[in-house]
Order: sequence, then structure tokens, then C-alpha cells
Amino acid sequence: MKDRADPFEILRRGTVDLVTGEELRRRLASGRRLRVKLGWDPTGPEVHLGHGVVLRKLRAFQDLGHQAVLIIGDGTAMVGDPTGRQKQRPALTTEEIDRNLERYREQAGKVVDLGKAEVVRNGDWFRAMTFADTIRLAARGTVARMIERDYFAQRMKKGDAVGIHELLYPLMQGYDSVKVRADVELGATEQLFNLLVGRDLQAEEGQEPQVCLTTPILEGTDGRKMSKTYGNFIGVLEPPREVFGKVMSIPDRLLPSWFSLLTDLPDEEVKVLLAPGENPRKAKARLAREIVAGFHGAEVARGAEEEFDRVFREGGVPSEIPEVSLPQARIGIVDLLVRTKCAPSTSEARRLVAGRGVRVDGAVVDSIEGELTLPEGGVLLNVGKRRFLRVRHAPKA
Repeated sequence: MKDRADPFEILRRGTVDLVTGEELRRRLASGRRLRVKLGWDPTGPEVHLGHGVVLRKLRAFQDLGHQAVLIIGDGTAMVGDPTGRQKQRPALTTEEIDRNLERYREQAGKVVDLGKAEVVRNGDWFRAMTFADTIRLAARGTVARMIERDYFAQRMKKGDAVGIHELLYPLMQGYDSVKVRADVELGATEQLFNLLVGRDLQAEEGQEPQVCLTTPILEGTDGRKMSKTYGNFIGVLEPPREVFGKVMSIPDRLLPSWFSLLTDLPDEEVKVLLAPGENPRKAKARLAREIVAGFHGAEVARGAEEEFDRVFREGGVPSEIPEVSLPQARIGIVDLLVRTKCAPSTSEARRLVAGRGVRVDGAVVDSIEGELTLPEGGVLLNVGKRRFLRVRHAPKA
């Protein structure tokens, strides 16, 4: 790609908002090492490819020699970002936050070089603030500005509560930028309001306002916003073969955006893969290899592809199959699916069987009333296209 030699063009690629591009170009041209901020509230333990979009942007700044500043929002997590929320977030305990934090470090480290990043916790400064300090921070925002956000208006129109503490969240995120003297802040496009508050607070403090750069929201495997709520996400720490298989299942229309947001392939190569008349399966296989390789390396990615071909194209079974032992020797198929967590509920288990999506030792299960006898050697349970499980009978001692 021609723009590969131009740092500005590298960083601009795949962005939604850039406030402002002129400032970013000027700061890059200065040769100064920029402080690039990304905040994360440890409100959940899992990082998926949707989160990976902005993490990849932070890594792009790192690769160009700039300082990544990763803010762990153990202070802001006590409030919870209200952006896009239809109700207040539940408060988390300190133990939950710490547990999520450790999980996040492991996953973020798959994308960002944490050894070269500056990692700080904003709870360090928020816990040190007095009530008078909080009042002074609150005085730097207005209610009118905060409630102009459409999701607050929607909640109030429905009669749902909007907590006073929620109005403080953008100020808290903006104050983080002041504390770390950010030159650039990254976030998803829905975060733009919060990023702009950081610019205002920095200007009031006499700092040069940060450049705000936002990335798109990644659509999930079903075409909706990637979210754990929808169950359409691909987790960073999922087994490589699971990641490969899920990528192969995405709608064809998502290929251009996924190539752009989740890989570094040159545009010219992507255009060839997506050219009219080309088989989308070939493009998906290349996309899946690139994504798996990004987390686990090229050799693992090749192995995941070979496994996929063996299982789904040649009718084979995975080389590694998890095992579950149950104390009963006989069990109904619906109960079995729920007990082994192959289905989240009885109704979903019935739906899977009715849709002929369940096989036992290669034979389709065609009745929700069916029962199985579990030998000590076990049976091979296959649910859907990718889930394989060896289920054995193991009597209690």
C-alpha cells in the first residue's frame, strides 16, 4: 500500500472520527513521542474481537514508536460508563474488578505490548480525592450538556432512572486525560462525547488538548453489534479452532469491514480476494488465518485451518475432544445437552434436537424424548457444526 510509509495514513486507516486530523499530522511530524491513551473499565472478564479493533489501533501507535498509556478504570468502573446503556449498570465489588482486571491483562496482551506500555489505575487518583475535590470536578460540567446525550433522554422519557453519578462519568474519563497528559485518546465511535470532554478539561488545565480518534463498532458473527449479550462474539482467548470456525461462519457482507479492522493485509490483496466471481470461502479462510495468527502465530493458524478442513469439509472429527463424566448411566438427550452446557436451557436443547443439530456417535438424534445409555468408554456428542464432546459414565465412588 502506498500509504504504508506515511504514519498519519497508517493511523487514520479504519477510523470514524478524528478530532482533529490536522493536529495529529502536526504532532506526528514534530518527531515527539506521543502519549496515546486508551481506557478500559474492568466491568466484564472477556475481551472479544470488537474490543480488539481499538486495541489494534493502540498497537499501531506503539509500532510507530509512541507511548501506549493503558488506563485500567477501577475508579470509573464503580460508576460504569452509561454510554448506550438503557439502564444503570450494577455496581461491582472490588473483588470482581480485580478478577476482571487480571483476565483483561492476559487478553489485551495478545494485541498490545504490555511490556512497553504504561499501565495505570485511575482509582489511584479518584480514591485520593476529597469530597470538595469531587464538587470542583463536577462544577466543570453542566447538566444540560450531559443530558443532551440521546440515551439519557430516552431513559427519562420512559421514566427510567438516571443517576447523578452517571452524569459524572464523562468528567471522570476526561480527568484521566489530564492526569496522564494524553496527546491522543482512542475509543469506539460511541465514546466520542467522553473523549471530547477530555479535550475541554485539558484546555482548562493549560494542557494542549488531546487528539480524539475513534474506531468503528465491529459487527458480530450474525451481523449485529458484536456483544456478549447477543452471543455473536469471538473471544480473544477462545481456542484457535473455535476462532477459525466462527470466522468461517460470518455473513459474506462482513468481509470488507473485518479485513479492514482486524488485519493488516494490503488493500490490493483484499480487493483480489473480494473481487466479483471469487469464492467467498477462500476470502474467509484467509481472514480466519490472519486473525488466528495475530493471537497465536502462523503455525497455530495453519493447524486450525487443517482442523477445520478435516472436520467440516471431510466429515472428520477434531483431533482434541473435551471429555465430560456424568454419574448416571442413562440420561435423556435434552437433559444431557443442558448438563454438559451444550445448550443454555431446556427450550434451546429441544430446539437443537428439533432442528436435527444433534448427533450421537454420528447418528442424528430425531426425538426430544430420546434417552442414551452412557458406557464407560463414552459416546461422541456433536452439537451444531463445531461442538464435539466425549461424554462418559463415571459412577460416584
